[in-house]
Amino acid sequence: MQDLPHLLAILAALTVGIVSPGPSFVMVARTALSTSRREGVAAAFGMGAGGVVFAVAALLGLHALLLAVPSLYLGLKLVGGLYLAFLGYRIWCAAQRPLRLGNLAEHPVTRARLALALGFTTQISNPKTAIVYASVFAAFLPAEQSLSFDLALVTLIFLIEVGWYSLVALALASERPRSAYLRYKSWIDRLAGGVMIALGLKLLSAAHY
Repeated sequence: MQDLPHLLAILAALTVGIVSPGPSFVMVARTALSTSRREGVAAAFGMGAGGVVFAVAALLGLHALLLAVPSLYLGLKLVGGLYLAFLGYRIWCAAQRPLRLGNLAEHPVTRARLALALGFTTQISNPKTAIVYASVFAAFLPAEQSLSFDLALVTLIFLIEVGWYSLVALALASERPRSAYLRYKSWIDRLAGGVMIALGLKLLSAAHY
């Protein structure tokens, strides 16, 4: 493929960002710890779907749009910051509630759908991820790319997102991490909630600059 160097450069740059801890990692980790592998992997697929949205948007010129309409980026920061802070607040408030393991197997399809939706909304609520995608694409996209290049790029991004977060979910849903979570649930949930709140507030504060 003539554009293979461009493809590899984009994937390498995005992989570094994907594996870096952030709201998406926190959400998948907590989902896997507090529910099951099924829900954790479903959340990972939600992250992958969010990555596809960002990739398609970047291909369509998201970077140029945000530069042309600064108020749009401001709005993304405000909405994303509020959503992340709200998620963190919910996790914090649930820290003292006991985890009812007997209910984890009830309605598995519904629970998986909810986890997928939560993963997707958490992913797309972070405007910094949108900027990373747009910037990387702007830097490494070839001057002219074919439809096959675009399809290959979006597919591989989906696989990388899903693959990484599935590994996180599978690792943390095993017996030893689950037991540790049950022992220290209130502290772990407060830490996770505090991180999400801090990330949301950081986005909100950055919206003023």
